[in-house]
Amino acid sequence: MTAAVDSFADLGLSESLLKTLAEIGYETPSPIQAQCIPALLQGHDMIGMAQTGTGKTAAFALPLMERIDARLMKPQALILTPTRELAIQVAEALQTYAKNLPGFHVLPIYGGQSYTIQLKQLARGAHVIVGTPGRVMDHLERQTLNLDHLKTLVLDEADEMLRMGFIDDVEWILEHTPEQHQTALFSATMPEPIRRVAQKYLVAPREIKIKSATATVAAIRQVYWQVSGLHKLDALTRILEVEDDFDAAIIFVRTKTATVELADKLSARGYTAAALNGDLNQQMRERVIDQLKSGALDIVVATDVAARGIDVARISHVVNYDIPYDTEAYVHRIGRTGRAGRAGNAILFVAPREIRMLRTIERATRQPITPLTLPSRLDVTNKRVAAFKEKVAEVINAESLDFFANIVSQIAEEHDVSAEEIAAALAMMAQEDKPLQIAGEDPPRQASGRHDERRPAAFKEREKKPRFEDRPRFEREREHRGDQPRFEARNERPRPADKPRRPATVSGDMVRYRIDVGRDHGVQVKDIVGAIANEAGIESRFIGRIGLYDESSTVELPAGMPAAAANALRRTRIRGVPINIRPDEGRSDGGERKFQKKPFAD
Repeated sequence: MTAAVDSFADLGLSESLLKTLAEIGYETPSPIQAQCIPALLQGHDMIGMAQTGTGKTAAFALPLMERIDARLMKPQALILTPTRELAIQVAEALQTYAKNLPGFHVLPIYGGQSYTIQLKQLARGAHVIVGTPGRVMDHLERQTLNLDHLKTLVLDEADEMLRMGFIDDVEWILEHTPEQHQTALFSATMPEPIRRVAQKYLVAPREIKIKSATATVAAIRQVYWQVSGLHKLDALTRILEVEDDFDAAIIFVRTKTATVELADKLSARGYTAAALNGDLNQQMRERVIDQLKSGALDIVVATDVAARGIDVARISHVVNYDIPYDTEAYVHRIGRTGRAGRAGNAILFVAPREIRMLRTIERATRQPITPLTLPSRLDVTNKRVAAFKEKVAEVINAESLDFFANIVSQIAEEHDVSAEEIAAALAMMAQEDKPLQIAGEDPPRQASGRHDERRPAAFKEREKKPRFEDRPRFEREREHRGDQPRFEARNERPRPADKPRRPATVSGDMVRYRIDVGRDHGVQVKDIVGAIANEAGIESRFIGRIGLYDESSTVELPAGMPAAAANALRRTRIRGVPINIRPDEGRSDGGERKFQKKPFAD
């Protein structure tokens, strides 16, 4: 099977999946999909060498779903990923593909999420488990995850799991799976440890290697806006209005339905826009393109396949209204602008959950995509006023206005008003269809740098290091044994067991909190540090002074705690006791104290 496959229907997929793919806008398989899907449907083990962003999720997910028995509510497929973000992304993709598969259920499990929630979901049953190695291994050890009915095992981004130190956990999981099952291993590279795992656990695997297209046009300015505060349509119109060199644009969306809906909404806002999708016959498609070339249309809203082959020199902007599923699609999309030696502009809308795909595109294209500050209401107003003034000046210079000047004189005499007041009234009438001032409020400004630049360093570290549950098995066992303890309170010194540590006052960007566990509960400093580090993802070196008392304790944590970390701490227990964390406003000597009623400020 070669990459030159024109349709998913040629790959042997069921009608229900083909229907779903058509509905979500998948029209032509990517090279890795064209080669992997038939091999996996035939039951072969497989090694797929491909970069992230080449469409490999669908390459293993679609054939995996074909083997699922929806009547059996037992795990029949296991997908291992290196990070919880990827686990969530893959699970969401499977749920999307299962749109026309009633009763299908996929469950992501990863470190940092409550065990209680996962245990309940596992008890209800799931067809596919997507998880990080550490948490999957924990559930297998606890016997809360049963793989007796496993048919397919997928190792996604195996080289990344090796880099993060998970390869021992992965091998342990492989050893605890049924002997008869299909295994697919995907990796961007094939280092020797990964090759050894493949040779040991895969049976006569098919090996497929895909090179991704990475070339982009250097003249294209690439920016992104992280979706926040405003509806995407409002943001789109603001951006298009203030772009100085805007001439014409192609706006890419994922589905045929979305092309029509967005084109209609843009038309209602005064733009000359039309949809371009696979439902248009060749004559209508050519008509849309001719109108774009001639200037009768300024915006075409298109799907990937419908836009192939478009070569219109006046396209100054490509807008990725929906982020593409793979990097090749992004490269093809932005290639529609910057033609004939002209500068081009590529704008990408990115939801928070899609930041990982943004980084993948940057790596694949080897070019940075810089953040775009959303134009304010004042920016748009100034642009509209400038255009209005320019139009008025053109009319003054090009037209004979004697007749209209006479009318203005009559109005001034009849109503005893000045020419300026009449001009203001006429300007107001002229802008009724498109007001010079836009209504509403501006959303809070996003940071001008990367999406997380305002977060304290303590919480940035959370993304760089795996949680306790997701660290390699040997590390976790070492910590349980007490060898080289990982968590140590800052500035901790040896002291008599009966002498309470004097808590430090709040300083710098630290905030002191009180928790409802202490010596009477058998709690030690290391228990508090470990619980906070594991549940909130705060590295131990960012945890400040800890005061340990009989019935309670105090702990200093970095200011600016993200909502996810705060929510995790609200649910945290230490030695089975809810900690009831809240800011501490009392004395620093362990005496009577005053507390805020709410655990955290809203």
